[in-house]
Amino acid sequence: MKTVNIKLSLAENVKQFVNIVNKYPYEIDLRSGRHVVDAKSILGIFSLDLSKPVTVEIYNDDCDDFLNEIAGYII
Repeated sequence: MKTVNIKLSLAENVKQFVNIVNKYPYEIDLRSGRHVVDAKSILGIFSLDLSKPVTVEIYNDDCDDFLNEIAGYII
């Protein structure tokens, strides 16, 4: 499992992020404090506090292609 912190400040960023995540077959979660949601769920993401960075948890060690695609969101 790999983790990175990202910032999704605009609704358009969330939409683009979900479109990227849905290309990949492995499980990806977002964690904000003690709340965890499926990163493929746009409604789940909007239930998080997006005013702060959230943690992406990728349940696959071979995910460099995914990390390259979301590089613009990583802080």
